[in-house]
Amino acid sequence: MPAIERSRRSALEAALAAEPILAGVPAETANTLASQGHFREFARGTYLFHQGDDAPDVCFLLEGRLEVSATSPAGRRALITLLEPTCFLGYFAVVGDIPRTASVLAIEDTVVWSIPADQFLAFLGAEPLVARGLLRALVRQISVSQHVVEDLLFLDLKGRVAKRLLQVVSPSLEELADDGATLPSSLTQEDFASLCGGSRENVSRIMAEFGRRGFVERLDRRWVVHDVGALARIADL
Repeated sequence: MPAIERSRRSALEAALAAEPILAGVPAETANTLASQGHFREFARGTYLFHQGDDAPDVCFLLEGRLEVSATSPAGRRALITLLEPTCFLGYFAVVGDIPRTASVLAIEDTVVWSIPADQFLAFLGAEPLVARGLLRALVRQISVSQHVVEDLLFLDLKGRVAKRLLQVVSPSLEELADDGATLPSSLTQEDFASLCGGSRENVSRIMAEFGRRGFVERLDRRWVVHDVGALARIADL
């Protein structure tokens, strides 16, 4: 096995062992899962898969960054989220036996580990603890979607902009980033506006207002968050 392959395999086994889906299972179980897949490389700007594609595999993001988006029947594209290492992706369609529900684009050179759908499902059938972990992950995903709907119902656009800023720069809304956190340069104004559920023009006006009030600042084409507490208050957190 080439050295780079051994290095990636070692990193994968460590990442899988720490993955919440595999919480409580022996390290050997993660190693068994790792041995069943293979690594795939995607250059920046390459799609891993498109919305509506068949779902032949489950992936695990090991290196790089990904953009998840959906397209309406009318052709309007909306950013759903950004993914960073390490995490599973693509399991929703595999478990549900449905086509891919979103498109996934590499916004940096990316390495993923991929396991065929039938092998992944067989592994779940043989490992009840992992199956329960996956169910927890699915419930969390549904909960996130429900919270997005609630934001549209109960928060005005300014509140949604503040909340999305915090979500992009923070590990979670329970663990907010420190002042000085920056938004990724790959996040375009159009994509951020779609995350907020508003037009680019209206979201830009709100960001300009936040800038005048010292909550954020535009530096070298990236937004810097200077007052996490103020944004949290606007987002009702």
